[in-house]
Amino acid sequence: MKKTIFSVKNIWLIAFAIGFLFQGFSSFAQTQSKESKATWIWYPGDFEVWLSNKIQVRRTEREAVFPPLWQYYSPYALVTFQTEVDIPELDEIKIYSEGTFQLLLDGVQVYGQPKSIKIPAGKHKISFKVYNQEVLPAIYIAGKYVKSDASWKVTNEDKLWIDETGKAQQSGTPWVPVGSWNFDSPESKPSGFKLTTIPWNAKKTEKIGAGQLVDFGKETFGYIKIHGLKGKGKVALYYGESREEALDTAKCETLDHLSFDGNQPETYTHNGSKAFRYVRVQADPTVKYDSISMLYEYLPLDYRGAFKSSDQELNKIWDVSAYTMQLTTREFFVDGIKRDRWVWSGDAYQSYLMNYYLFFDSASVERTLLALRGKEPVTAHVNIIMDYSLYWFVGVYDYYLHTGDTKFIKTFYPRMKSLMEFCLERRNKNGFLEPLEGDWVFIDWADGLPKKGEVSFEQMLLARSLEAMAVSAEIAGEKEDQKQYQKLAADLKTKLFDVFWDKKENVMKHQRIDGKMQDIVTRYANMFGIFFNYFNEEQKQSIKKKVLLNDKILQITTPYMRFYELEALCAMGEQNYVLKEMKDYWGGMLKEGATSFWEEYNPNKKGTEHLAMYGRPYGKSLCHAWGSSPIYLLGKYYLGVKPLKPGYSEYEIKPNLGGLEWMEGKVPTPKGEISVYCSKTAIKIKAAEGEGKLIFESQSKPKTNSGTITELSKNKYQLTVQPNVEYQISYKVVK
Repeated sequence: MKKTIFSVKNIWLIAFAIGFLFQGFSSFAQTQSKESKATWIWYPGDFEVWLSNKIQVRRTEREAVFPPLWQYYSPYALVTFQTEVDIPELDEIKIYSEGTFQLLLDGVQVYGQPKSIKIPAGKHKISFKVYNQEVLPAIYIAGKYVKSDASWKVTNEDKLWIDETGKAQQSGTPWVPVGSWNFDSPESKPSGFKLTTIPWNAKKTEKIGAGQLVDFGKETFGYIKIHGLKGKGKVALYYGESREEALDTAKCETLDHLSFDGNQPETYTHNGSKAFRYVRVQADPTVKYDSISMLYEYLPLDYRGAFKSSDQELNKIWDVSAYTMQLTTREFFVDGIKRDRWVWSGDAYQSYLMNYYLFFDSASVERTLLALRGKEPVTAHVNIIMDYSLYWFVGVYDYYLHTGDTKFIKTFYPRMKSLMEFCLERRNKNGFLEPLEGDWVFIDWADGLPKKGEVSFEQMLLARSLEAMAVSAEIAGEKEDQKQYQKLAADLKTKLFDVFWDKKENVMKHQRIDGKMQDIVTRYANMFGIFFNYFNEEQKQSIKKKVLLNDKILQITTPYMRFYELEALCAMGEQNYVLKEMKDYWGGMLKEGATSFWEEYNPNKKGTEHLAMYGRPYGKSLCHAWGSSPIYLLGKYYLGVKPLKPGYSEYEIKPNLGGLEWMEGKVPTPKGEISVYCSKTAIKIKAAEGEGKLIFESQSKPKTNSGTITELSKNKYQLTVQPNVEYQISYKVVK
């Protein structure tokens, strides 16, 4: 083997060779504009992985760390950022990095770690190879023309080698668009991200024994502050979502023991955030303080959605649902703010949907999807739960439908495909998903719910996931994949009905074990099949009567699955029934004193029974994301707004009063809001974008101030809605 000797001449040859290799990168080239905004950039998905790792180890139970149950991934420690520019004049750029870097300008290495360099006018190729093992490699480049932005590309493996002649060779490098968010100044480093805080005062303080019970008036989240702190000794903080929990120092879920040496500042802010309404404070006699307050911690998002009606209790339900979403929308969509503070795919999937009708914050959806997916290799289901992997795929499709964003799918399609391959490999000989060792089939918290063998609900979710993959493959330009996923989805749906549909009873059975169908009917696959539109009208009516409105079928007690049960009923026009159910269920929590909605509610429980779960007296979360579903139901099925094509380029407005005298509200879209007012005699509509179809029923011939009303059938009408036009329709509601 010939030994290669590297000299200064060899190194320069290599540098120039690298410059030629960059020619393959020309498809990414674009002329830089001095109007573009610089931002911190990183390998896509790595910030989300790093941040989720950081926040999901914050869960504690009585000061014991409780880490997640699933695999952790890490950001790539070494990545290469690359761009091409064509600038009209000399540009001096400033360089900021999270990590050490190697800089190549036109294939020539720039030595040292310069804080700025001058780039002459003309075409140039710029490459930064950044290393950081502690957080994530990131850069911020700020010049008049050359700026780090979404036009840059990045790779975690540049596949560069040197041959025996000293020439550099490169091929197959997987360049992808960079990741970024809103870190738009050099000082705003990704690794320094924190949620916003504002001061809140307690609503009430009362003396309890030798200590105090501090009440902040409602469920909240943040950092305790002690004012006028003096002395040396210990202070114990016992947190509670309920008064009972805070007072039970032996069994409350979260607590902190603080020690002070007498040299602490008079105003002390604890560095561990917690969820609570009440805090019991127990201080040694040698420690004195004046008062207790808090820093409320939150993600600053505006309520773009709105709802108000003639029913004041329903208005309160919407308000508390929105506040519950505000509390659980943090770095990611988390489940419960007291206990888990984790990112669960099933919980997050519902949060995405509620978000589209409240905040319409695309960034939160993207962050959560990426945190859940992690990176390669796939060794287990998302959150180790079979159905949670499947919700992830459907969540990606819904994101595309509501936002119209194709970049996410194009960038992360390989991760979608590898996760789907993992799922398909776990099918049994019959082509159905069946739990293998290490797989958790969740479905719902319900006593006596069978989960072994082949469960129809899981197969239905898989079919929907395959449909989502077919759409995603088309967007990613993978035509063969698209055909494959379409066929797999169609075949599975056929098999699903062949095996689980009971032709005699006209309902879908729940479970088959070892080839033997079990005589069990549950709500899950039956209700999902309605809003997935897998059933014909006759099948839907049979399911409504025999399953959804049948009290003998296993009841649902979690807001998690109540969400889908009520959606199925709304999809079939049962808004009057669902309104009563919402008032009974969520109104029941309000009557129990809820200031945010719970993980589970059973009206048959009394007093402190409502606080218990998982065998612990205060194990239940009293602020849980899946408790916010009225936001989605009222926006989609009462105001009646939903996208028909991606990004609301076409949408439907189909208002349904459901027994209300009147209602009004707003549904956010990518570029504005759709405003709807509806009473028994008038409908008012204004939309910011897209083309809408207002569909409504009227006993008499309706009139409009703008546009043309078309009669679709007896008492059923349609009006095409154009952007920025105020429509006022007079009609008479069908009784």
